Amino acid sequence: MQPQRDPRGLWLLLLSLFLLLFEVARAGRPVVSCPAACLCASNILSCSKQQLPNVPHSLPSYTALLDLSHNNLSRLRAEWTPTRLIHLQSLLLSHNHLNFISSEAFSPVPNLRYLDLSSNQLRTLDEFLFSELQALEVLLLYNNHIVAVDRCAFDDMAQLQKLYLSQNQISRFPLELVKEGAKLPKLTLLDLSSNKLKNLPLPDLQKLPAWIKNGLYLHNNPLHCDCELYQLFSHWQYRQLSSVVDFQEDLYCMRSKKLHNVFNLSFLNCSEYKERAWEAHLGDTLTIKCDTKQQGMTKVWVTPSNERVLDEVANGTVTVSEDGSLHFQQVRVEDAGVYTCYAMGEAFNETLSVELKVYNFTLQGHHDTLNTAYTTLVGCILSVVLVLIYLYLTPCRCWCRGVEKPSSHQGDSLSSSMLSTTPNHDPMAGGDKDDGFDRRVAFLEPAGPGQGQNGKLKPGNTLPVPEATGKGQRRMSDPESVSSVFSDTPIVV
Repeated sequence: MQPQRDPRGLWLLLLSLFLLLFEVARAGRPVVSCPAACLCASNILSCSKQQLPNVPHSLPSYTALLDLSHNNLSRLRAEWTPTRLIHLQSLLLSHNHLNFISSEAFSPVPNLRYLDLSSNQLRTLDEFLFSELQALEVLLLYNNHIVAVDRCAFDDMAQLQKLYLSQNQISRFPLELVKEGAKLPKLTLLDLSSNKLKNLPLPDLQKLPAWIKNGLYLHNNPLHCDCELYQLFSHWQYRQLSSVVDFQEDLYCMRSKKLHNVFNLSFLNCSEYKERAWEAHLGDTLTIKCDTKQQGMTKVWVTPSNERVLDEVANGTVTVSEDGSLHFQQVRVEDAGVYTCYAMGEAFNETLSVELKVYNFTLQGHHDTLNTAYTTLVGCILSVVLVLIYLYLTPCRCWCRGVEKPSSHQGDSLSSSMLSTTPNHDPMAGGDKDDGFDRRVAFLEPAGPGQGQNGKLKPGNTLPVPEATGKGQRRMSDPESVSSVFSDTPIVV
């Protein structure tokens, strides 16, 4: 007699199979995992060179790499894939005819890390076009027809490391992309070669750290020739930056509609580039960066006396900060010299030397010296002005303003260059004269007309002789006369 089978076990088996199929369906894995026009290998889908006008709809959700290059795609709309591809990391769309990309086209692929849009027909990059790609690291846009790049086109792309914009028609340098601490803090490569750039923000480019300038490619652009451009690229060549060393022959500029190599501008008589030293004054606070060509390097500083600078306080005031910079709390005269930074990284090592010059005075004291000099100069000028005012604007004394008498023959005789000492024997003289002599005062005056300024006698006139008032009384001389022989001393005749 055979035992009866329990029907409950059969139902449990059927239920288990149903739940398994339900989980598979919920995971989004269709029965046909690979589209007919594509070649699939594990999580890689290659749909290249199939003349596809649209993206295949039946894309597996587990796709990690999708190759749609060399097709006839012209528009990438927001609904280009009905399936959310959260595992997709690489999307290849090069060599199509794309001329429009929706701002929501990348919403289904939030974890994309590599996007190739090269060799298409894109003309503009609108604002917030790539804002959904917050995990993107590499973006290829070269060989398009891009004329304008919106300043907000690359917002919210904090992980972007490499951006290729070469072989387009860009005429404005997107400084906002490379400015330190700006929108793309991890950007190490920006290729703007073979565009239509004429003018560069040279002072801003010179301030960029070396790890950004090392990956900033500007060759094959019609740049404007000047000495500032020559100094910029000469500095990059001195630092052996890849953006200049690898494409030295392709760095040229325009002058009078002619192309010239940037390093051969002899017609401008530009001075040779020389590395400048850091300068400081006594007591200054100074920070010197170890400007390496790669981020994240381990840095060690050595003083001019060949001593290693430690992280804590060493040599009194010199320390090394967390980012590897050399920090001086208060600069001293003995801190002057050449400091060496040894940087060690995964790819290569680098050695940098920095010279520090220290002026033996404080910056505040220097300004005080200048203020004292200016004060002294102003005081001297003011003194000269006051002296001139005194000499030319002082009013004449009242007693020198006499009434000018007509000139006479006798007065003209007194204008002789020789002083007569012959006594005057006037028989009609009064008896009250002392010993019969009439004492008079005469001054040697050159002949000439009129009375001078402030009552002074002009040449050709004699000083009026006042009447004698008493015995032995002397006649007053003109103390203001510039023609007096003995100043205020009268000559008795």
